[in-house]
Amino acid sequence: MKRKYTVGPGIDGVMSASETLVMPVSEDSSDALVDEVVERRESIVTAALHGSRLDKAVVVMAGEFSRNHLQSLIEAGRVWIDGDRQVSSSRKVSAGQRLAVELIPTQECRAFRPEDIPLAIVFEDDDVIVIDKPAGLVVHPAPGNWSGTLLNGLLAHHAAAAALPRAGIVHRLDKDTSGLMVVGKTLVSVTALVRQIAARDVHRIYLAVCHGHFEHKTLRIAAPIGRDPRSRVRMAVLPVGGRESRTDVELLAVRDDTIDGVLSAVRCTLHTGRTHQIRVHLASVGHPLLGDLTYGGRASRALTRQALHAARLGFAHPVSGRAMAFESAPPADFEAVWRLLMDVR
Repeated sequence: MKRKYTVGPGIDGVMSASETLVMPVSEDSSDALVDEVVERRESIVTAALHGSRLDKAVVVMAGEFSRNHLQSLIEAGRVWIDGDRQVSSSRKVSAGQRLAVELIPTQECRAFRPEDIPLAIVFEDDDVIVIDKPAGLVVHPAPGNWSGTLLNGLLAHHAAAAALPRAGIVHRLDKDTSGLMVVGKTLVSVTALVRQIAARDVHRIYLAVCHGHFEHKTLRIAAPIGRDPRSRVRMAVLPVGGRESRTDVELLAVRDDTIDGVLSAVRCTLHTGRTHQIRVHLASVGHPLLGDLTYGGRASRALTRQALHAARLGFAHPVSGRAMAFESAPPADFEAVWRLLMDVR
């Protein structure tokens, strides 16, 4: 075990000590990680903090962390008063007591680390990677998914990704959407791809299965999208305050005798790339995606996720300018439903 000690002024000038060490996290900790970097800080409670809650005193010791995170450390038994382990944030402290806290990084800080995650790479050169993302893989770390993401896999795949914004990710697919994505491998490539997306020069076509008989052979849905004011986890069509969004929908087939009722197979072309755009737009015209419970779709007996697949991707190579185009066959779960609909005589 390696230790590094530093001594200097603590709270209100009182001498305090801290040590940074690499040590196994105890089994009773809520963060069951091995070989985590832990910083131990100690300080004496001053008269100004006499009678304060323990969590307030710890915030003074480690103000770079959020109060919620420090409270979680107390509850995990990582704070001591005069050598006695504490688990209650509301415990009152007294002047002269010695506080000690073991500081571990937040989940968000730990999220950006390499992980050996298999990537289905369709194309790769020195500038870009095209990936066929499986359903179920989260693209970017976020609350509830701080590890096991595409970003973690990219950091392990090529070390230079660590120096790039979002490891080179320039657009995303929802967790339960499968299909093609392009990732930049250099800052020049990332910048060029972002500009292409902003200029709507990246071409993205999706296959989707929606509920009901889609009434139009073709339909352009131009409806602004923004965060749903009633639910922060949803997006919605917002006539006021939403961002311009446009999706072209083409009806390919309809079948009314499936185990999930009447279903339509449609091809969607994105002209903008708002969060959940296809899901929101189809739901807004009364045809939510099969399996998309968030936007009014019904659970499917044949598919355990929303029926959406990014099938085609086209862009100009960010360095050479050469036109690039890729296609992805739907995965087996989506393919089974798609074939049923397209087999209409």
